[in-house]
Order: sequence, then C-alpha cells, then structure tokens
Amino acid sequence: MDLNFSPEDLAFQAEVRAFLKAELSPALADKVRHNKTLTKEDMVGWHATLNKRGWLAQDWPKQYGGADWTPVQQQIFDDEASAGAPRIIPFGLKMLAPVLMKFGSEAQKAHYLPRILDGTDWWCQGYSEPGAGSDLASLKTRAVRDGDHYVINGQKTWTTLGQYADMIFCLVRTGTEGKPQEGISFILVDMKSPGITVRPIILLEGTHEVNEVFFDNVRVPAESLVGEENKGWTYAKYLLTHERTNIAGVGASKAALAEVKRIAKAESVRGVPLADDPYFAARVAQVEMELDALSTTNLRVLSSPDAAASAGSISSMLKIKGTEIRQSINDLARRAIGPYAMPFVSEALEGGYNGEPVGPEYALGVAPDYFNNRKITIFGGSNEIQRGIISKMVMGL
Repeated sequence: MDLNFSPEDLAFQAEVRAFLKAELSPALADKVRHNKTLTKEDMVGWHATLNKRGWLAQDWPKQYGGADWTPVQQQIFDDEASAGAPRIIPFGLKMLAPVLMKFGSEAQKAHYLPRILDGTDWWCQGYSEPGAGSDLASLKTRAVRDGDHYVINGQKTWTTLGQYADMIFCLVRTGTEGKPQEGISFILVDMKSPGITVRPIILLEGTHEVNEVFFDNVRVPAESLVGEENKGWTYAKYLLTHERTNIAGVGASKAALAEVKRIAKAESVRGVPLADDPYFAARVAQVEMELDALSTTNLRVLSSPDAAASAGSISSMLKIKGTEIRQSINDLARRAIGPYAMPFVSEALEGGYNGEPVGPEYALGVAPDYFNNRKITIFGGSNEIQRGIISKMVMGL
C-alpha cells in the first residue's frame, strides 16, 4: 500500500483547507478547539454549510445525494476538519442512512434520506436500555402490532443529543420465541409522538449530552418498520460496524494530540518547557506512533476490497484501539496542565461566560474532555465485548 498522497489527493487536501478557511467561522472554531458547549444551531449550521458544498454525506453514493468520496478523501477531510470544525453528527448520516440504503423500502429511502441531508430530521439512536447495554439482545422495550400500527412501551437510555431529535431509530422486541436476538425489530419513531418523554442525564463534566427516553403506549405506523419483523438484529449489527468505526475518531485524536503538544510548549517543569522533559516527550511519542499506526490501519481496511467481509472484527479492532488512544491523549493533556485539571466551573464552557478565570485558555476544555471521554471505551459496545467479538470472528474461540 502506497502511504503517500497522490497529486489528486494533495489537490483535494488544498481544496479542503481553502474551504475551511473560507467557511468555518473563527468564533465556531474557537468553541470547538476549547471544548465549549456547541448549540443545536452551531451543529445544524455546520451541516448546512457542508451540504451546500455537497460534502455532508461523504460516503453516500451519488444517487442519494452523497459525495461518494474515496477512503483517502474521507480521511483527508477528517484530519483537516477535526482541528476546528464541529464533528458531523453521525446518527442519521453515518448510522441510519446505510441501514436504509441496504434494508429499507424504496418509500423509506425516498422520504428519509433527503430529510437527513437537508436537516429536516435530526435523528437519535434508541438502542441501550437499563440492563441492556453491551448485552443488547436482552432489551425489553416491546412493540405490539395493533392493526396498521405498532404500540411501543419501554425505556431507552444514554440517548445522545435526544433532546434535539425529531426522530429516533429504535430496536424493539416484537417476538419472544427462540433466541433473544430473533425477536428484535428495527423501527423509526417520530419523537413528537404522544407518549414519549425525554429526561436529561447530566454527565460527570456537567453537560447535558445524553438522555433517558420513555415510551408509554406510543403508536407508530407499521410502515415505519425497517425490513422484516424480527430481523432487526441483523440490521443492528450492520449499523454497529459503522458506529464503531466512527468512534475510533482518528481525526479527532490527531487534533487532540496537536493540542497536547501546544500545551507542552507552554507549560514548564523544572524551569524548562514540558515538551523538553524526556519522560513526557517519550509518552507523547509513544501515543503518536500508536495513532499513526491506527490511521494507516483505518485507511488500509477501508480501502481493501475484502473489508466488508470482515467488517465486524475490523470495526471492533478500530474501536478498541481508537478509544484507548484518545483516552491516553486526554490523560497526557490532564497531566500537562497540572493544577488546572482540578474541578472546573462548568458555566465557563458556555458562550458569554464572564466569571473568574479558570486558568489559561488552552486549559479550559481539558478537564471536561477527560471526564467526558471516560465513556468512549464503554459505549458502542464496551471494549471487553469487542475483544470477545474479535476472539470469536478471527480466532474462532
């Protein structure tokens, strides 16, 4: 595999850089770089900017309005944009859309895919439940057929950005015969439906990112079922390979490591820049080598014609290593800022904060980022579960 960019790739990289310079506002980039709270308008606005350029649905086929980028183009954009642009919210674009394209009806594709692109629908994911996280097959939310509707009762939890969502794609139990996986269906639900209640869960760093969602006799049209009844486990596994690859977050980790290097140049130990401390420099070098290897592996497997055949084990490998690297980078940043990693003022992350300074500006987002990213080795299927998947699929254990 040639790891050097082709002339076409270099031209595309220059195009991306010019686009970001022209279209990414300094105020929004500042919020992202310092881990300040992004509003729904910030995220929706960035999506609209990308969609106007035709760059929002980067891996969608052109027939559905996508850019149909190569894996190299996707990685170039991810590397460049992660340094200051908001992340692309993945639930509709990178998780639901591939499922609809492969398993959805023509009517579902025609209706929902354009609405994902133009921002009409903000999607969230209804998978995890109390007692059904990594062991997703034990979910208990029920959907009972009643004429031309399903009636849903139950609870979902850890629903990321559900407070903003117009729609939720859910795994629900529609059958009880056979193995637990055999009675699960995949259904699309309007969040404005009577009987839905959303309650916030406040995370360690004080932000409202995730939620509980309750369903009390929620009626959903039967045509909202994706694919066949009781076949949802197959669709869920297909979706999770996209989620886990996304969680690896190569571009975000590159941006975070670059920030650690900037902090190390500003902070000092024993009167010299922290970057010149041999022990700290060795730890940075170790993480950088691991990240370079992950980046190369990510690009190699995405470019391979055999990638789809082993997508489950590959996405599990990327998820494990990507999340561990990101947590290592967070820990380096926390150690680098010393006392500024102490408990922080959460209001300082909001726009317009005028209170007491909480340290140098570069330290502002370090503590909340560290605490928030404790979860990434757990969600999307815990890393322990991913190791089990690898053992079964690759080693046959």
